[in-house]
Amino acid sequence: MATKEIEYRSLEFDGDGFLIEPTKWNEEVATLIAREDNINEMTDKHWAIVKIIRDHWEEKDMAPMVRTICQETGIRLREIYELFPLGPARGACRVAGLPKPDGCV
Repeated sequence: MATKEIEYRSLEFDGDGFLIEPTKWNEEVATLIAREDNINEMTDKHWAIVKIIRDHWEEKDMAPMVRTICQETGIRLREIYELFPLGPARGACRVAGLPKPDGCV
């Protein structure tokens, strides 16, 4: 478990870099995580994906299926991998501040 200081707040991350307490997430935290994943600029498409993931998690307490992300954003899977090189689970869900999704290796 690693602790990082952001805006005078301590945030804890698990060994895979996922936020332990997703309720402490905000856009500045997302930007920091994205930079760690070599995403230097969060575009509107990045934020659209993150919003779908956050909304789904807040409503259902789980990450959405990749198909749901594609359908709701209109962004194809290939482009999601271009936007989040670590993929929808490890990359996009991490930037969205979710705990590590089930089945994510």
